[in-house]
Amino acid sequence: QLQLVESGGGLVQPGGSLGLSCAASGFIADYYVIGWFRQAPGKEREGVACISSSGASTNYLGSVKGRFTISRDNAKNTVYLQMNSLKPEDTADSYCAAEQGSRLCSRMSIVDFSAWGQGTQVTVSS
Repeated sequence: QLQLVESGGGLVQPGGSLGLSCAASGFIADYYVIGWFRQAPGKEREGVACISSSGASTNYLGSVKGRFTISRDNAKNTVYLQMNSLKPEDTADSYCAAEQGSRLCSRMSIVDFSAWGQGTQVTVSS
């Protein structure tokens, strides 16, 4: 019953920034773990960032640490991914995903998340 919709993707030059949003609707529990994943052409989908239901803990893909920030506003039922210092290798279709449970962010695996948004394209190119 949970629905997720991503927005904010687009074209940006290397070194630029984009902010993605993941809006949830339908049945919303206050204990959903939210992850951001991306899939580049010809590559497997990979976890980029993850945030606990409370927002107290986060995890990031090593290559985006220090550049990306995941956050959530549970009152707005929205999770954000702020992406700074973007690189061409960040080009991908980006998805948010949700799951109920504990300790999901430590692994940040696609197999642990059952609800997915439709995706939004992030293109980093000069």
